[in-house]
Amino acid sequence: MKKTLVLLTSLTMAFALTACGGGDTSTSATSAAQTEAVQTEAAQTGAAQAEGNTEAAPKADASGNDKLVVGFAQIGQESGWRDAETNDVQWYAARNTDTIELSFADAQQKQENQIKAIRNFIEMGVDVIVFPPVVETGWEAVLTECQEADIPVILVDRGIDPSAGEDLYTTMIASDHVWAGEQAAIVMDELLGGQGKVVELEGTVGASAAVQRKKGFDEYIAANCPDIEILDSQTGDFTRAMGKEVMESFLKTYDDIDAVFCHNDDMALGAIEAIKEAGKKPGEDVKIIGVDGVKGAFEAILAGEMNCTVECTPILAEQIFDTAAKLKNGETVDKWIMSADGVYTADKVTQEVVDGRQY
Repeated sequence: MKKTLVLLTSLTMAFALTACGGGDTSTSATSAAQTEAVQTEAAQTGAAQAEGNTEAAPKADASGNDKLVVGFAQIGQESGWRDAETNDVQWYAARNTDTIELSFADAQQKQENQIKAIRNFIEMGVDVIVFPPVVETGWEAVLTECQEADIPVILVDRGIDPSAGEDLYTTMIASDHVWAGEQAAIVMDELLGGQGKVVELEGTVGASAAVQRKKGFDEYIAANCPDIEILDSQTGDFTRAMGKEVMESFLKTYDDIDAVFCHNDDMALGAIEAIKEAGKKPGEDVKIIGVDGVKGAFEAILAGEMNCTVECTPILAEQIFDTAAKLKNGETVDKWIMSADGVYTADKVTQEVVDGRQY
């Protein structure tokens, strides 16, 4: 039996002015004052949820509520890509308040906060729980609780350790991260003419996206590029600041770096700063490949400071809510719903492409 539902309708309006479009974005914007007030309330409520506070809003009887009620436990604000995903989800829900009710929690990059938020969602009696796992392991207990509460779970943009068992979640909406790593390796081989020395900026330790992108890249290089050497590989935690810091360390340690593969574009942008400060030309002296396809990466490619980005779109809201609606109605969905991604090298990036990016 699902428990009492906490109504958090104000959360559906958060970030309305800065949101990326999962659907029609032609509606006129809320006034600045209204938006600021809504964002403040949403941030306070989300923080309370992340800390396990079930009294974030007055409780109400969930019986007779025909809306699709979704609990979304976001990782945090690690990057521009992550912000775009958050904005897309909140904007889509805000545009569909007649049919959707969104409860949102920001876990601030901590697994324990995501677990608390998920348990809050169970207590609230939401229809579907959605979250991108901050790391692959440690989800068995809370996902078992979701099953016992008969609440479907959608993993989004990241997965969990396969050894834990696929029965712990209902479906996953995500890119093929191994494919992304392989595509980066193929482009790297072309950029270096089959020969050179590479360093790697990894994502968050234990995150499925980082594990799989590394697997795709490293295994392709090992199998197909005998004259390309991976000198070093360290985590930059998917952030620009850490990407810059680790790249600075690499440049001090090695004087013959030909290229860097970054598990996301924010770390690539940080690496660009470090390369410039070291007196080298990013994109020329040191080739740079990232993953995600954020607007900043496209701008860097257009400026000649970055060579490639492998897209991993954060614009997933429509897929998320459509899938959640099907699950609420008892329909069967695929175990893995793949997002459509692409590979962008310098010859494919124009000012028109940059201007058209939503994130």
